[in-house]
Amino acid sequence: MTFNPNASLDPSQVEDARGGGGGFRGGLGGSPVVMGGGGLGLVVTLIFLLLNSGILGGGSSSGVLNGGGADSSLGQDCKTGADANQREDCRVVGYVNSVQAYWQQEFQQSGESYENAPTVLFTGQTDTGCGVASTEVGPFYCPSDRRVYLDLGFFDDLKTKFGAQGGSLAQGYVVAHEYGHHAQDLLGLLSAGGGGQGANSESVKTELQADCFAGVWTKHAADTGFLQAPTQAQINDALDAAAAVGDDRIQQEFQGRVNPETWTHGSSQQRQHWFTVGYQSGDPGQCNP
Repeated sequence: MTFNPNASLDPSQVEDARGGGGGFRGGLGGSPVVMGGGGLGLVVTLIFLLLNSGILGGGSSSGVLNGGGADSSLGQDCKTGADANQREDCRVVGYVNSVQAYWQQEFQQSGESYENAPTVLFTGQTDTGCGVASTEVGPFYCPSDRRVYLDLGFFDDLKTKFGAQGGSLAQGYVVAHEYGHHAQDLLGLLSAGGGGQGANSESVKTELQADCFAGVWTKHAADTGFLQAPTQAQINDALDAAAAVGDDRIQQEFQGRVNPETWTHGSSQQRQHWFTVGYQSGDPGQCNP
């Protein structure tokens, strides 16, 4: 999507921990398939699974986060929508601002209270409220510290590893999906145990609802003042990204076979369908997989 050049960004909503992880690559299970099926929105099922199995230690997120202010260039370099149109990290700031502006308004209209959640940019690995996480986990939301974690390298992986076309709204879809989990958390919709596995599991339903919430935000993104209305080509990029991280597509690519009994996020068709439901309806109340 294209940002309005004169829109004012709020970089304080993004904490910059890049460079603080020592460049660690691997060590949490290997391929994206082993890590739970795509690396997008994994914490709802994956983090609880890893904590229970001992793969992730129960560390806190203290001592790693620098914040989006004095020690980060985001506060100086990401001030306007024009910056977001030029720089990837500023684009993430803009998407975070827009998504949270939408949910602020939506919660207020429903008589609920929305609490802003920071996005933490990191490289390699970082401590979180859900334990130590590496790049291989992919973007995720941690309910323990109510933060979204994102290594910008995932956007390259989305194209090179998962075969997505990329594009700015593909990135916006990733951000909006994670904040869909934050909205679920605030509304008490997250499953405390992760929701299990399988095509009809609570885990899959939770992930598909987050995809639907991402579609709802896309419908209203221009209303937040940060973005221009999406083109059909940009919507197609988001749908393509949703398909790229479908359980069936990833299993076929990395394992050579599809096993619905181990799904945690839903098929490519399901993910595209529920994003479309959200976008066409513009109503989070319709997001009930």
